[in-house]
Amino acid sequence: MPELLSPAGNREKLEAAIRYGADAVYMAAQQFGMRAFANNFTLPELADAVKYAHAHGVKAYLTVNTMPREGEYGMLRSYLEALREVRPDALIIADIGVLMLAKECLPDVEIHLSTQANATSSAACRAWHALGAKRIVLARELTLAEIREIRANTPETLELEAFIHGSMCVSYSGRCLLSGFFTGRDTNRGACAQPCRWKYEARRVEVVEEKRPDLPLTVEEYNGESFVFSSKDTCMIRHVPELMESGIDSFKIEGRMKSAYYAAVVTNTYRMAMDRYQMGNYAFDEAWMRELDSVSHREYATGYYFTDSREDANLTAFDGYIKEKAYLATALSYDEETGEALFVQKNKFVSGDRIELLTPGRVGIPLVSGALFDENHEPIESTPHPYMKFYMKMPFPVKAGDIIRSAAE
Repeated sequence: MPELLSPAGNREKLEAAIRYGADAVYMAAQQFGMRAFANNFTLPELADAVKYAHAHGVKAYLTVNTMPREGEYGMLRSYLEALREVRPDALIIADIGVLMLAKECLPDVEIHLSTQANATSSAACRAWHALGAKRIVLARELTLAEIREIRANTPETLELEAFIHGSMCVSYSGRCLLSGFFTGRDTNRGACAQPCRWKYEARRVEVVEEKRPDLPLTVEEYNGESFVFSSKDTCMIRHVPELMESGIDSFKIEGRMKSAYYAAVVTNTYRMAMDRYQMGNYAFDEAWMRELDSVSHREYATGYYFTDSREDANLTAFDGYIKEKAYLATALSYDEETGEALFVQKNKFVSGDRIELLTPGRVGIPLVSGALFDENHEPIESTPHPYMKFYMKMPFPVKAGDIIRSAAE
């Protein structure tokens, strides 16, 4: 059974990913990670998060995948030495110098090679394995056939990991300079401003290379907007059987910058599909696709899994984000005698609204919001205040951590 690896940008997302079926989570401290603007963990928070994951039988991996400059290695050494008390299961590393220093400072911690290192061949994978990498996070530009070939030509002691869902990058496995050009924020040191997602005005522009006048590159607006650098999001939910049979050891979900709702829904959906395949009665459920459509995303595609990256894969997204369903509340407890659940509010809703309950191992359960009461059990018509606690009459039992969201249109 491959591992299902989910993003944990903060403690709330960590708990959501674990509750909804992750076998492992990946997170970062407030330095040396490729998502510097995520709500990352302090070292004490990181130690507590790793303990929480381990208490639930889940592995915890830490990203140390920036490309440090010469003057940063003193700070990096201090950070790695501090991680001895954190006890992560692995470090995700992109730079060979960082890898060597990590082996010196944390010899008992596994090294996972980041996708930033662009491993695209069995030769590269074997070389990194010889240098100490236990796992390779493969470049996103590989086809499924190439991944199978790499698996056939690498030792069983080397694990392979691949992204199966989430944002793609217009640059080669994230090696981008666009952010630095526009804002001075270095993508490869965790500070990407994501200019590939910005809207660009282009009435009609042709870029022509002087020796290839017959191959103009045309930039045009689509519905008044242009997203010429923005890639579609990867979504492999319809191809779980092929993934399960590919030899990939870990299925990775992108999204440390996304919401706790995203972590819960995407983890839950792939968990259901993987478990159904494992039970031997696999049949694709269209409800899984509706679940993934409910989270914030750009137009979905299958990335390069079935189209060679050297060909035109038609992976540019012409639209911006498709917004997720409203995340309304999270259950804190349930009283079997009264049939009331205590919730903490995430967004406002009104008694009588059509809503859905999300619980692990199931797609959204439709219902109508019941009678609402404040913390003093006084009747209320709605939940207008951020993070307010309230009670709601439920037609069936709920568990702590269950999610209430808006219903489908």
